[in-house]
Amino acid sequence: MGAAESLERDYDTADVAPTASGGLLDLLSVAAILLDDHGKIVLWSPQGEDLFGYSADEALGEFAGRLLIHEKHRDIVLGLFAQVMEGGGSWAGVFPIKHKDGSTRRVEFRNMRLQDEQGDHYALGLAADQATLRQVERELALAARLVSQSPIGLGVLDTDLRYVSVNAAEERMSGVPVAEHLGRHVHDVLPLLDESFETTIHEVLATGAPVLDQYTSARTPADPDNEHAWSISFHRLEAPNGKTLGVVTSSVDVTERYRAFEEQRRTVLTLQRSLLPHPPPQRPGLAVASRYQPARAASGIGGDWFDVIALGGDKTALVVGDVMGSGVSAAATMGQLRTATRTLAGLDLDPSQVLQHLDRITEDLEQDIIATCVYAVYDPHSARCLISLAGHLPPALLRMDGKHELLDLPTGTPLGVGNGDFHTSVLALGRGDQLVLYTDGLVEKRGFPIDACMDSLLVLLDDPHRSLDETCEVLLHALRDPGGHDDVALLIVRVLQAHASEQTPLS
Repeated sequence: MGAAESLERDYDTADVAPTASGGLLDLLSVAAILLDDHGKIVLWSPQGEDLFGYSADEALGEFAGRLLIHEKHRDIVLGLFAQVMEGGGSWAGVFPIKHKDGSTRRVEFRNMRLQDEQGDHYALGLAADQATLRQVERELALAARLVSQSPIGLGVLDTDLRYVSVNAAEERMSGVPVAEHLGRHVHDVLPLLDESFETTIHEVLATGAPVLDQYTSARTPADPDNEHAWSISFHRLEAPNGKTLGVVTSSVDVTERYRAFEEQRRTVLTLQRSLLPHPPPQRPGLAVASRYQPARAASGIGGDWFDVIALGGDKTALVVGDVMGSGVSAAATMGQLRTATRTLAGLDLDPSQVLQHLDRITEDLEQDIIATCVYAVYDPHSARCLISLAGHLPPALLRMDGKHELLDLPTGTPLGVGNGDFHTSVLALGRGDQLVLYTDGLVEKRGFPIDACMDSLLVLLDDPHRSLDETCEVLLHALRDPGGHDDVALLIVRVLQAHASEQTPLS
């Protein structure tokens, strides 16, 4: 059976592939030289010319000792050659050779005896420049020491996401021995790792763009009774020739920081939820549904709020606002603005007047605060809704006949800027019509233009007969950024009845 037949039988063609130039062997420029039993050169690789200066035409047929070795070293070389040819094993070491240009180069040699089918013996010499070899050895040794001694957990995954290397710090963090990492898929080793990490790793492999500081938390065999958190970064590992070898993961234990964030998050959420209506009251002529979803991290929880306020004459004020910033300060400011809005609402002012007062109140707060807000008042007896915006995103309207639109309203200036310019628009609403108020956390998604997300919001408002709670869930599931980097306030109302004999268009 020929060699080709054996190859076809034992290996799948996917296992056999050419290697691009620029790898380690190319970097070392290993030259191969074959000598007959008299020491004459019978084979000469192209790398021989790079290393020794002689072309194949110049080297073939010459005695290697005369061509490459200074006279004072020839006896030593001939003795080593005889030792190898007599079956004394291979010889490896460094030897000074004579370059074609007359200079002396120190070359790392490995010599061994070969035998052909006729029983004739040859000497194969593999040679590489000593300076290049030592530099590579130093870099490999330095890299190995840096990896082994690093306090940062380091792991190397191949392109199939199987571990090929981990350092001691990674072993300590995970509680999984090095031997149980190697050759296993990342999710087999760390089954509690968020599934989004695998998606991230594939993106890094495909694009080469690193991903930094992605957070996760879990319990591990290293400390099964306590939850730990890590900041993990990923970058693609490439060979000198650009070939993708896999992905390097860098893990830092940030448990203390994580616990501090979680404590802050609980504090902010407690404050937030204590200020939001639970559930929002149902009002004459309206069905109401709402959602508040906090950001996943404490640093993202801000001052989003909504409110449903009972007014005289069966009217209802609808409010959605967003204080810029995050954390306890933003939530506390939100509480102040919510209280002020409720107080102003009781004065039965025009929506633009309410926002003017809120603008002055925001400007007078101790900190530099900017907030956006939409304030609307619905009157079931006139079937009209008065709306004013303060730098807020436009409400969406879903009519009973299925038509939908983003309301084209004067945007106004955000609260806290001063000299606010606000305008009240009049919207006629019929039975079954729905008004959707929201904060930007619903429609801002990383990597997507906000206009596209706003268009997606309208597309999702495709069923005027769907329950309001179901619509809330549909919007949150489809639109919200999976990372949950911002909190979301969402308020939807449906007109149950309209008593006006005729309706006034939006003005």
